[in-house]
Amino acid sequence: MSLGSVLTAIVTPFDADLAVDERAFVNLMHHLAAHGSDGFVVCATTGEASTLDDDEHLRVIELACQERPPGVTIIAGTGSNNTLHACALTERATELGVDAVLSVTPYYNKPSRRGLMAHYRQIAAATDKPVILYNIPSRVVIDIPNDVLAELAQIERIDYVKQVNNDNLALIDGLGIYAGNDDIFARTLDLGGCGGILVASHLVGNQMRRMVDEPQRRAEIDASLRELYRALMVTTNPTPVKAALNLLGHKVGGLRLPLVEADESETATVRTALENLGLLERR
Repeated sequence: MSLGSVLTAIVTPFDADLAVDERAFVNLMHHLAAHGSDGFVVCATTGEASTLDDDEHLRVIELACQERPPGVTIIAGTGSNNTLHACALTERATELGVDAVLSVTPYYNKPSRRGLMAHYRQIAAATDKPVILYNIPSRVVIDIPNDVLAELAQIERIDYVKQVNNDNLALIDGLGIYAGNDDIFARTLDLGGCGGILVASHLVGNQMRRMVDEPQRRAEIDASLRELYRALMVTTNPTPVKAALNLLGHKVGGLRLPLVEADESETATVRTALENLGLLERR
């Protein structure tokens, strides 16, 4: 099945008490579906999964599946550095009705190549849905080289990789490639990849949709969004995108510690990028 090309790694909105704001989540999901998103990755890095407990995590997945706009796909982040925990989350997400799962490379405990293979074999056996590998060495300590990705692709149901190591971006036999950074979305499409698991699509989803639909204008559109891509990396994700959404009136709330809200300088950087794109009136 096709999971879509513009997959938004959706934020988890919080209310004033930092509880999950379910209404805001559903409203945002429908807004994004109307503005270019083919599907949503829920409870991953941008969704602050690391500070959700399991009940909250599974409730957000359930809500996404129950309230999904027509035609969109739901991909659940179900990774862990504990293989048994990752398998349990994967099983529950499958039961809740997701279209695929995203499984991050185990972090901190630093498994060997053989350990990675065993880890992902068990996860793939815990679901009948596609598994997207999530290679993000800047957060998890280890990188999955392309030759190991090709070996993992031989495991049934491991069908895709979200590639966040820009230097490793390449087609892999047996794996569909998703850009894991906004700034390699155009390159990934040019290579013949599936698309991207994106953050900027919260704000410029229609433009990113055009990058799929209008390949002859892809480079031009990509160039016009570069300032926004940089602004969304001014500090740790998802701090900047939550700042941007709040500036645009989406009321996604703050962040759970140890992440903190954007400071005055960071917010100014985000605001300027939004103003320069005409998304926000100049003060």
